[in-house]
Amino acid sequence: MPPFLLQTIELTKRYGNRPALEKVSFTLSAGEVVGVVGRRGAGKSTLLNLLAGLHTPTAGTLHFRGQLLKPRGLYQAHRIGIELVPQTPLLSEPLGVLDNIFLGREIGWLRPDTTRMAERAHAVLAELDVHPRLLAQNTRELSDEQRQVVAIARVLCFDPAKPAALILFDDVFTSLSFQRQERLLSLIKTLARRGTSFLIASDNLKHLFAVTDRLLVLYDGRLVSDQRTAETTPREIVELTVGSTQHEQVTPIIWALESFHQAQQQAEELRRVQADLRESLEAQGSLNQQLLARLRAQVDALNQLNLALQSTQRRLMTERERERKALARELHDQVIQDLLSFNYRLEELEGAQGIEAHRGELSALRKSIRQIVGDLRQLCSDLRPPTIDTHGLSAAIRSHAQEWAENNGIPVQLDLQSDLGRLPEAIELSVFRIVQEALNNTRRHAAAHNVTLTLHRTPTATLLLRLADDGQGMPEPVDLAALSAQKHFGLLGISERVALLSGTLKIDSKKGEGLTLQVEIPSPSPLV
Repeated sequence: MPPFLLQTIELTKRYGNRPALEKVSFTLSAGEVVGVVGRRGAGKSTLLNLLAGLHTPTAGTLHFRGQLLKPRGLYQAHRIGIELVPQTPLLSEPLGVLDNIFLGREIGWLRPDTTRMAERAHAVLAELDVHPRLLAQNTRELSDEQRQVVAIARVLCFDPAKPAALILFDDVFTSLSFQRQERLLSLIKTLARRGTSFLIASDNLKHLFAVTDRLLVLYDGRLVSDQRTAETTPREIVELTVGSTQHEQVTPIIWALESFHQAQQQAEELRRVQADLRESLEAQGSLNQQLLARLRAQVDALNQLNLALQSTQRRLMTERERERKALARELHDQVIQDLLSFNYRLEELEGAQGIEAHRGELSALRKSIRQIVGDLRQLCSDLRPPTIDTHGLSAAIRSHAQEWAENNGIPVQLDLQSDLGRLPEAIELSVFRIVQEALNNTRRHAAAHNVTLTLHRTPTATLLLRLADDGQGMPEPVDLAALSAQKHFGLLGISERVALLSGTLKIDSKKGEGLTLQVEIPSPSPLV
């Protein structure tokens, strides 16, 4: 009996000159549950794909049950007892759910025994708290959670006489509801007690600390830590994951806020000193060289702090967009999927016998859930419009303007450059937020009947955004400082974003003649 179920020795994978995994060595015993932690790009998926035979290592060796391991594909890995559940389930759309679960591993020699296959699938689905009716659904119509359940069931529907020796989970918890996450964690513990080993790549430290015996931490493709879970803490794992024990690396948002307020206090103190020095100079009526030198130094320091404030604001905006994106993904992948799952259960109840008296209530409840799902999807779109990530700025603006026009009954005439191309993420998001805020201002204050929105590149390598309405306009020239004091933050927020992009903002407005907002920012060439 070999001392380890799995052993990797200086396992290395390179793509060209870029190392995805560099000299990773570790062992895994039978019945052991090991977590793999690391930031995106650290090499977690690469490691699991190498073990499953989807990729061939550039260097290093793999030993499984004491033998040199050279799997060539998922089927060969399955034959020796290694199973992989990838991040994105690989299902065959034309086949049914049961056929997908047993594809390539059917029960029966010449003719698949569908009865035994269904019985085994029912047992696994029950462990995951999934109704057996899932087996009758069309694969194309499955939700993200249901697709992941099918992929998990595929590796768990093994022959009881030949259980899987090693199961590899690559970030499979993300699309599952909380209840099914708990069920899967419990099932992992049960199978581990029976001798099945697990290697689980996940960003959820709560899950990993609840179920694993050891934790591997990858950083830039290298194994930087291999220690027992009971002998470490989540804080230590986070520090190893980001590659630093410094406070600002572990909690960048908190650091940014603290630095921002500290810089504000210093800037205010410098302004006060500068004002005192100027008053002193005026009172003396002469140029005191020493005071001028101090004033010059204070002004230089103030400029430096202003630059630091701008840098901090950029970081805050970037972190805010990341938080919005993460929240939108969490709402979509967990909350919405949970609600759809509840709606599916209510649909089953509605068709059951003996509930005629409550069928109307169930129908109304399902309608309410659908409305909530619709509202949540709109909230996800507001937090992070999916169009901007997949199709770019022009498509996102076109979609948002169309939706805004339909909701408010104000037509929007668009003139968007057709070959605008993709721009850096920071520019695309900032310009989109400017358009959002400008249209919100129009809806709230303008009493307009028509809006014109233009977005073009100029011959001087800038991006020109122009939004005009035919509303009531403003009686006086726009004073951003006065707007701030009155807590009108719409135009103020736009001006702040423009300033952080090193651009210019021009506002033309007269009472009864509408308002024109023109933004011009430096723009690099489109990204390839």
